[in-house]
Amino acid sequence: MTPLIMFNQVNKWYGEYQALTDLSAEIRSGEVVVVCGPSGSGKSTLIRTVNRLEPIQDGQILFEGLDINGSSTRLNHLRTRIGFVFQNFNLFPHISVLENVMISPIKVLGVRRYQARKEAMALLERVGLAHKADAYPLQLSGGQQQRVAIARALAMKPPVMLFDEPTSALDPEMVGEVLSVMRGLAQEGMTMMCVTHEMNFAREVADTIWFMDEGKILEKAPPERFFTQPGHARAQRFLSDLRQH
Repeated sequence: MTPLIMFNQVNKWYGEYQALTDLSAEIRSGEVVVVCGPSGSGKSTLIRTVNRLEPIQDGQILFEGLDINGSSTRLNHLRTRIGFVFQNFNLFPHISVLENVMISPIKVLGVRRYQARKEAMALLERVGLAHKADAYPLQLSGGQQQRVAIARALAMKPPVMLFDEPTSALDPEMVGEVLSVMRGLAQEGMTMMCVTHEMNFAREVADTIWFMDEGKILEKAPPERFFTQPGHARAQRFLSDLRQH
């Protein structure tokens, strides 16, 4: 089976600084990959290369077999196929929660308004926020806004969801409600790539953990092995630091 996402010898620089170095990895359909590692290890840069929010200078990233940096790639079309959930929600503040979820299917996919509304309500129900459909983003808590952002990404019916530290901007008591929605998606078989510091979530939900440092994936392992017998010395140090906290 062809991997859904494939990184092949990917290199990325910011000026003199090399953020990703000869990085190769793949994600299969239905797989949940959690990317972890110390701050500045290249995790967010890596996930942002998948929908070309960050261009790469060398190597290749394939999505559904398509070279996403190829000259013939239609970027807007590509991004409709890749759901992306940011740290800071990025909702439109001037329209309601329901309109936030409906807007892309209507404008990008040409879905009829009544159909988009029906699907958006079902998605809000799924993330536990149907009762907030008419509220505006700023009337919601951070956890609620992030759940709306997940519903909005799902409205495009993407085959893969990317999460870039989706809980890092949240108060601790709101983290659980967002992780619970993500857990549900994983159980439904959604392909997911998640950059997160939530190690309990990683242990429960991931099929594979990628441990990064200095722009490289130093270890790829199932959670039971990563958390009990990490092979790389840097991963061992990372986990022992976590346990001390």
